[in-house]
Amino acid sequence: MPAKVFTDKDADLNVLKNKTLAVLGFGSQGHAHALNLKDSGLNVIIGLYEGSKSIAVAKQKGFEVYPTAEAVRRADVIMVALPDTKQAAAYEKDIAPNLTKGKTLVFSHGFAIHFKTVVPPKNVNVIMVAPKGPGHIVRRQYTEGKGVPSLIAVYQNPGKDAKKIALAWAKGIGGTRAGVLETDFKEETETDLFGEQTVLCGGCTALVKTGFEVLVEAGYSPEMAYFECLHELKLIVDLMNEKGIAGMRFSISETAKWGDVSVGPKIIDAGVKKRMQAALKNIQSGKFAKEWVAEYKGGYKKYNALLKADEKHLIEKTGERLRGMMPWMPKRNIKGAQAAY
Repeated sequence: MPAKVFTDKDADLNVLKNKTLAVLGFGSQGHAHALNLKDSGLNVIIGLYEGSKSIAVAKQKGFEVYPTAEAVRRADVIMVALPDTKQAAAYEKDIAPNLTKGKTLVFSHGFAIHFKTVVPPKNVNVIMVAPKGPGHIVRRQYTEGKGVPSLIAVYQNPGKDAKKIALAWAKGIGGTRAGVLETDFKEETETDLFGEQTVLCGGCTALVKTGFEVLVEAGYSPEMAYFECLHELKLIVDLMNEKGIAGMRFSISETAKWGDVSVGPKIIDAGVKKRMQAALKNIQSGKFAKEWVAEYKGGYKKYNALLKADEKHLIEKTGERLRGMMPWMPKRNIKGAQAAY
């Protein structure tokens, strides 16, 4: 039986009308939720740590900004829009001491709750509203009168109104314009991590780099390898996004289709599937979460080393030069760049 899809008619913004909403953090998701909720006519304040570079940005956008602890104290509904690894410390220091009965905690990802790096008291609602897209897309779609499909989940419901609050929040950010599905913290966390690691980010970047290396090592030019293994990937992914895999195949040549169905399964084979299953087990057991938290506590040494090594890859140098020849391509330099918010 298909899952129920919640739309605008299923959510009531009045649930949040007389409440103060605090968004802790003003990064990718935080700024999008805050701005969309504000434009939906709701009372939103921002909570940031002292010295945060985002304080000036949030104030410039018209928000009242408070230290994190004070924002939690003032608010009825609090969104924890902080990086997964930083939520536990912020919770212990600033959030927990100011949580009182009847408040609601909102998360955009289930990591901290599911892996219990944050354990809220039983007398507060705990919900999730997770748009299935990055923050800048959540914001842009909203301003265009559209929305990003979103997930909601209820972890604790002492107030008996947690689902209504989740749906109202989803409506406030534009999610119900596109459609909202209900899940739980476990399912959202484990599937999200699996997708990031094995397909969307880890699997995709490894496949692109490896294909590029095979062509270059075989004597082909880096420019040709870049076009075939990275540049054209967006065209194919866009077709799949719009029409599904079968729809994408309808739009490509017969030769490309034959290569797809006959060679593709030999590359992404049973061995890859087995390693994907192992990655999923590491997520389900909590092993990945423990390793990631330990990496954070150790100062991100391995993490930063791996990122820096990839930035020096020939595909990056080649791509930077080729993208410079494409006037329609946004010009971005990742070296030393900071997030927009």
